[in-house]
Amino acid sequence: MNFWHIPWFIFPYLLLIFIFIKWHKKSNKPDLFFKLAYGSFFYLFLYLGVIEAQNKSYFFLVPLLFFVFFSSVYSRQKARLINGFLFNLFIGTFGIYLLYNFFITYDVIVFALLFLVGIFVAIVGLFGFVGLMVLFYWNALVVIRRESHSLANLLTLILAILMTAWLIYDSMIAKMLPNWASLLLSILPVIFSYFIFTFLNFLSASILYQFNRPSYDQDFIIVLGAGLVHGAEVSPLLANRIKRAIDFYYEQRKHTRHLVKLVMSGGQGPDEKVAEAVAMKEYALQRGIQAEDILIESNSTTTFENMKYSKEIIDQSEVKNPKVIFSSNNYHIFRAGIFAKMAHLKAEGIGAKTAFYYLPNAFLREFIAIIAMKRKLHFTFVGILATLLLLSAIVSQMFVL
Repeated sequence: MNFWHIPWFIFPYLLLIFIFIKWHKKSNKPDLFFKLAYGSFFYLFLYLGVIEAQNKSYFFLVPLLFFVFFSSVYSRQKARLINGFLFNLFIGTFGIYLLYNFFITYDVIVFALLFLVGIFVAIVGLFGFVGLMVLFYWNALVVIRRESHSLANLLTLILAILMTAWLIYDSMIAKMLPNWASLLLSILPVIFSYFIFTFLNFLSASILYQFNRPSYDQDFIIVLGAGLVHGAEVSPLLANRIKRAIDFYYEQRKHTRHLVKLVMSGGQGPDEKVAEAVAMKEYALQRGIQAEDILIESNSTTTFENMKYSKEIIDQSEVKNPKVIFSSNNYHIFRAGIFAKMAHLKAEGIGAKTAFYYLPNAFLREFIAIIAMKRKLHFTFVGILATLLLLSAIVSQMFVL
């Protein structure tokens, strides 16, 4: 491996990063991370293309095309499940390409990238299925101690039990069954594997959405409501949503002085003394937001209605072609973005932090809701898989007879 050209790769890159950050600070735009990520990927592809071209090979174009395709789809609509699939497809293709590149170039920088990927894969491999199962049991105990015992808060426990059952079946029971019975019972693990695959795509898409950084020229910030404590008090979860919106409110005033209004969105539940939006407004007033900068939407009972009814209020304003964002908890903004599109509201989300122990259950709950939104598509595909396995079991039994 040759080391002489490493400075020619590192120093220009660091210089370009330094110049870009200096320029970006003057622009008062918050989307630094994505621009750095995109620029870094294209710089890396340029480098890989140059060293590969010396061997008269141009396979770097394959992952590059996957990256461009993902980027074009993602830029048009960030809240789409397909974004996670395309990103994972790019990462997989890029990993295979790095292996190919190293075997034809023996480049030290490519080796370093493979080494970092190898460490990650090794950690995941060591943690493995059993480690993940133990983690879910631990998380379930923490959630049970700190939160209510509702079904939504027991999802990691249910998943851990299912994983335990799968492990017992695969290691003990499957070996004792005839071939046709194993094929028949494999329907459940195959379905489980399909939903794991879909969950990984959802998780990637949702994590990508966390890096959304809207520009400081917004006209409205919709704050999505959540349940109140004792029927009238803002809960810690809801408080984080409001604080995130207030932070952006002050950041925009600092950077551009562009006026922005908060739309508090949330109706009154059967166990609540006041509408969520009213309690949210009071919370914001106590933190220095002027009353004239707060609008109330108090009819919604779902996230879709949050978007729909807030859009009606925004449409009644005098602002032409208003720029809108919404604030919710980080695990929720991806699905909320889908509802915004369904309500014909052009808006992107900013996420408030959530307690780490709460995230596994929260993301599982969001995933179940995403599956429910497209349940016909997913269960049709699952039905096809189950039918194929059932036919295989029947054919296997016929040959035995």
